[in-house]
Amino acid sequence: MLLGELAAAAGLTVAEGARRLPVAGVSADSRAVGTGYLFAALAGSAADGVRYAGDAVAKGAVAVLASRYAVLDLPGHIAVLRADDPRHALALIAAAYYPRQPARLVAVTGTAGKTSVAVFARQIFAAAGKEAASLGTIGVVSRQRSEYGSLTTPDPVALHAELDRLVGEGVTHAALEASSHGLDQHRLDGLRLQAAGFTNLGRDHMDYHPTVEAYLAAKLRLFKEILPPDGTAVIDMDGAHAAAVLVAAKARRQTLIRIGRTGTELRLRELVPDGFAQRMRVNAFGREREILLPLAGTFQASNALVAAGLAIGAGIDVHTALDALAGLEGAPGRLELVGSKANGALVFVDYAHKPDALASALAALRPMTAGRLFVVFGAGGDRDPGKRPIMGQVAADHADVVVVTDDNPRSEDPAVIRQAVMQGAPEALEIGDRGKAIATAVGMLEAGDVLCVAGKGHETGQIVGGRTVHFSDHEAVRRALSEEAA
Repeated sequence: MLLGELAAAAGLTVAEGARRLPVAGVSADSRAVGTGYLFAALAGSAADGVRYAGDAVAKGAVAVLASRYAVLDLPGHIAVLRADDPRHALALIAAAYYPRQPARLVAVTGTAGKTSVAVFARQIFAAAGKEAASLGTIGVVSRQRSEYGSLTTPDPVALHAELDRLVGEGVTHAALEASSHGLDQHRLDGLRLQAAGFTNLGRDHMDYHPTVEAYLAAKLRLFKEILPPDGTAVIDMDGAHAAAVLVAAKARRQTLIRIGRTGTELRLRELVPDGFAQRMRVNAFGREREILLPLAGTFQASNALVAAGLAIGAGIDVHTALDALAGLEGAPGRLELVGSKANGALVFVDYAHKPDALASALAALRPMTAGRLFVVFGAGGDRDPGKRPIMGQVAADHADVVVVTDDNPRSEDPAVIRQAVMQGAPEALEIGDRGKAIATAVGMLEAGDVLCVAGKGHETGQIVGGRTVHFSDHEAVRRALSEEAA
């Protein structure tokens, strides 16, 4: 592709002599640059990409994208693109370089539920006979493949390359997660969305966003700037800050699908637990529907309705979308039943690592608990320290037996993190080794008890210091159950 074409896609100018310069690739990582590449010199929280522009040129970059005010010391033959917002420009350039996107593309944001909603939307699309994919925390999943990923929202080059690849594999419908980091850093700019969803807003990422207002503002970009006016906004009206999303969507004159007990288009009239399932009564655009949802927890009913709303916004028939809810399967590591003891005690794994999510998971398990409800959890290092005692308080309020252990301590002292958590749960049992904590809790389970191992969900690694060691809650639970049975 020619540099002039990429510049035009981002609304940038380039010297006349460089307009017909072929570009062989785009990257914001100087280590990934090859001959003929455009290098995006982005300012980050840890380093300024301008410092690596010379390295990129040495590796073969023929052009550099930078801030209008960046000071560059480059050879005269290197083309330079100047932008007021280089991150936004990079996203538009990536969208032009990888031009194919699924014909029906939806995104969901919120503090909790994004992964489940994206996975559910993919399943609804598939049930409607569409070739579908989902992208997010658990990676890229389609009928043809499943690849684990490390970021909820990849950088724009990787994201657009993946979407282009999916189209090449025949995918026509896709759902993706929109994280606050991704939205704030313009990673989703350039997406051609048909619908966008909002689940809820709780305490999270306060290590990145200076205030809750800034956190909400990042989420609102999905509706204010990325979803076009002819798109559909799907809003869980029962969640905090739903009113702000509604205002943003109305200001853009987007079509509304409001879900939940206080919703309008998909109003949840009744929700009754039925074993591991729930019986839902929904008023769908004026018509009453009865649905047996094979998932536990009020939050999963909300996630399922948001996913249905996104599918409807992407053109799926209302009743086809709702019929598909009866066949939904939970996302990996989301309130997932991993096994049981010989005495019938159940063990679940859940990704909940935020106060609201932990409360929702434990509330969902309480109706299944004839005896005591156990929880094993911790808190991540190098992340919002203010939520640690709140997590402890949530566990103490909702569970009968609390075991505080390590999550991903990263560069912090694990004992200091555990003590902060235990400020909210002073009666908790403290076991730093996560494997031992899980084994101890499993050993304590009696008939009628339920254990929730929370915080890591689908993850298969634990970040300790500067390295990631293999660790899976699923494997630890199964090992403990096997040892109990021996």
